[in-house]
Amino acid sequence: MKKSIQVFITLFIGIVVMQLSPKDNSYKAEIKKWQEEQNTEFKDSKTSPLTSEDLAKFTALEFYDINRDYEVEATLELNSNQKEFGMKTTTDRLPIYVKYGIASFKIKGKDLKINIYKNVELAKREKYKDYLFMLFTDKTSGTTSYAGGRYIDLRIPKNGNKLTIDFNKAYNPYCAYNHKYSCPIPPDEDYLDIEILAGVKAYHNK
Repeated sequence: MKKSIQVFITLFIGIVVMQLSPKDNSYKAEIKKWQEEQNTEFKDSKTSPLTSEDLAKFTALEFYDINRDYEVEATLELNSNQKEFGMKTTTDRLPIYVKYGIASFKIKGKDLKINIYKNVELAKREKYKDYLFMLFTDKTSGTTSYAGGRYIDLRIPKNGNKLTIDFNKAYNPYCAYNHKYSCPIPPDEDYLDIEILAGVKAYHNK
């Protein structure tokens, strides 16, 4: 009897794994494609933010292991008073943004919140009218990830207030690679008190 139960459990687990694997593989393929696109951009002298010296030695960016635990469905609470403000950058430039809303979500059982922004000038272009911007620091900042924080590109949800945030697509500002750029600095309130072990790692010039 015990042997029969063990066989049944083994078969059941096997069926579940077979059902989940295609979806999981599809997700990993999507993130791998995104990573390849990042590397392609960095290898091309026309689009790369790297200095000419670094570009000559560049092979690939470093990424954390793909982990779907860092793809979260957040609840987006719209800001009723979207007042324009100049966001601080690494230079004197102050691009105009509004706080579009606040995203609430969980990672590994921890409740988290972060501001979601909209660039006023960029939103005037048809292609980017639904573009949203998220920038953050976390417990990896300054160690395994860039000290100046990371960014995620988002879009205004088409249906309801659910916003998918995928930290596996978190990327570094160009300032992480070249000081000639002017990059928005994550506000103190956009610190996530957790390790975000996903996305692009810190760039180490070798």
